[in-house]
Amino acid sequence: MKITTSPALEPKIGCIETAMGVIGSKWTALILRDLALGPQRFCALEKSIGRINPRTLSKRLDDLEAGGIITAVESKEAPQHAAYALTQKGRDLIPLLRHMARWGEKYSGR
Repeated sequence: MKITTSPALEPKIGCIETAMGVIGSKWTALILRDLALGPQRFCALEKSIGRINPRTLSKRLDDLEAGGIITAVESKEAPQHAAYALTQKGRDLIPLLRHMARWGEKYSGR
């Protein structure tokens, strides 16, 4: 059986899989949601997301950084601390998250 895809939805097989490789892990979309507001420190992300284990948050941040979705930025304040910010590649995911939010709003509670 030959697998085909609708060009209107996926121009070539693998595009959706690539996106899901980034945002498909639990908590990742919420991390990106918070970073869309601007650079955030680890503790702020942990507090905002809530039930995430610190080791899981650290792993997700490492994965996103390795994928070029976020970058660690050092503050110029004393004492210095690191924060995380979206790269252009990460900012390009924001429209996708907005669509997910609209879908969630439409169907939440049903």
